[in-house]
Amino acid sequence: MKSLVLSGAAVCVLAVASLFIGVSDVSPANLWGSDSDSRAVQVLLASRIPRTLAIMLTGVSMSIAGLIMQLLVRNRFVEPSTAGTVDSATLGLLVVMLVAPGLPLMAKMGVATVFALAGTAVFLLLLRRIPLRSVVMVPLVGLMFGGVIGAATTFLAYRYDLLQSLAAWTTGDFSGIVRGRYELLWIALAIAALAYFAADRFTVAGLGQDMATNLGLSYRSTMVIGLTIVAIVTAVVVVTAGVVPFLGLIVPNVVSLIVGDNARRSVPWVAVLGAGFVLACDIIGRVVRFPYEIPMGVVVGVVGSILFLYLLLRSPHRVTA
Repeated sequence: MKSLVLSGAAVCVLAVASLFIGVSDVSPANLWGSDSDSRAVQVLLASRIPRTLAIMLTGVSMSIAGLIMQLLVRNRFVEPSTAGTVDSATLGLLVVMLVAPGLPLMAKMGVATVFALAGTAVFLLLLRRIPLRSVVMVPLVGLMFGGVIGAATTFLAYRYDLLQSLAAWTTGDFSGIVRGRYELLWIALAIAALAYFAADRFTVAGLGQDMATNLGLSYRSTMVIGLTIVAIVTAVVVVTAGVVPFLGLIVPNVVSLIVGDNARRSVPWVAVLGAGFVLACDIIGRVVRFPYEIPMGVVVGVVGSILFLYLLLRSPHRVTA
């Protein structure tokens, strides 16, 4: 508990630091000192605070979504970006842009959620039909499945001259987050919070269908609840902030090394470390080429891919679920 509190304090420090990093001159001196600047206050309230909150909400919700997927699929390498869930949500967003571009943001989120849930269901169906001799094959199947969906999405976007619009929607870039454009992420947080209350169910479901049924758990309903949470969280994040790859893979794996596989113990750690990880990546992206900015999704993708390869190359007895 003490370690968790200290980790939370470190995340708060990163969050405060995030508020004062950027091209606009926002500092404690020109906010509350004798030389207070109304423009600095406006930038803080309209941009810096919403951006920091959006980053933290994304880190918490996507990390928890990754934990749920890993428990339900019983594989350490599965998360929304390695199971076709993110690609399916992106396809849903493109369909909305083609068919009804004037839909409100909430409706776009709903369509993306349906596509994300359908894509995840197809991925699980593929796992049942394909004989998998290695735990590494599961994410590879998911990556190939997501690649097919991504290729179809890119073709449609190219065919209808929407490549730039799609890239603007899906790039994990928080520089455009302002007040009024991130509030949907609170829905993702609320949905992800359900994982804590259903944590014991997910832990039992992670033992397999036969074991879960013998213990009196409705395996099918638990799978539906878990995958619905994952789909909604993924859709909200894609619609609001874009694609942040490997986040749901890295954080739960790190947490499992610290506290083990019990979901109820893991969820608070996953939430705290997820928020801290994306805050750190965003700060790196903002200072490496200052005053220019590297999108946070790119930084997370680079760091996440390196860690993903490390996990793949670990000894087999330590990577199995």
